[in-house]
Amino acid sequence: MLTPILAYLLSVLLLCRIAFSQYSSDQCSWRGSGLTHEGHARDVEQVYLRCSQGSLEWLYPTGAIIVNMRPNTLSSAASRLSVCIKPSANSHGANIYLDRAGKLRLLLPEKEQALGKVTCFSIQEGALFIEAIPHRDISRRITSFQYELVSERTTSGVDPRLSSAPCQPCSDAEVLLTVCTSDFVARGTILGVEQEEEQSTVTVAIAHLYKQKMQVFASGGVRARRWMGQVRIPRQCGVKPGPGEEEFLFTGSIRFGEAWVGCAPRYKDFLRLYREAEQKGTNPCFVDTD
Repeated sequence: MLTPILAYLLSVLLLCRIAFSQYSSDQCSWRGSGLTHEGHARDVEQVYLRCSQGSLEWLYPTGAIIVNMRPNTLSSAASRLSVCIKPSANSHGANIYLDRAGKLRLLLPEKEQALGKVTCFSIQEGALFIEAIPHRDISRRITSFQYELVSERTTSGVDPRLSSAPCQPCSDAEVLLTVCTSDFVARGTILGVEQEEEQSTVTVAIAHLYKQKMQVFASGGVRARRWMGQVRIPRQCGVKPGPGEEEFLFTGSIRFGEAWVGCAPRYKDFLRLYREAEQKGTNPCFVDTD
């Protein structure tokens, strides 16, 4: 026979175990369930994410959650970051708002999330307020998305609406710096351009691959002796193949597994800039131009 104290302790441990099983969280990703407060439909939970990329998965959404996103290091550059989110194809059950000082702005309605379109906003605009839509049957409803913190220039690639001039050419200083900081850097030519609704997919042949964070460019095999790949550019930039075999220096970032171009100067223009900076000793990093 259990004593009252022992019975109480066992019940507390059981409740803690159930609550722990409903939520899984680290600084990068969060996974939770609305079943923990199903009887309290007006409950609001705070979620904190501190990584440059991660994911959120809210099963059986009820009530609401507030998602606070911040980088895990403090710097002046943090205020110039933006948050990009990409809903999964089966995301539904809640509307996603931006919450700034208690004022809500609809960011992603439930019906648009299944499209998987990337949406971005400045990190200064506030937190995400995700509000469940009341349903009698919540058993098949999951709200989920991936997120990334990105700089202003690369954000204009995945969401051109954030920039008034997403196709503005990079300055000389930006060209030299982006070679050092980009996820991929390659010299090559444009083979073809496929126009889509909001972006252009550019097929390129690579003569020299300097670096790539992910498998953007793949080898065409021993006989081909060159690398091939695809990069993306906002459609309004009007990119098209240049005359003959004109070479460009392609640089940019990987966003949700896709390569987005940041700066893409003509290689001969980059070479001139690089050599001038080399003579002055102002190059931010070394590039093998031989």
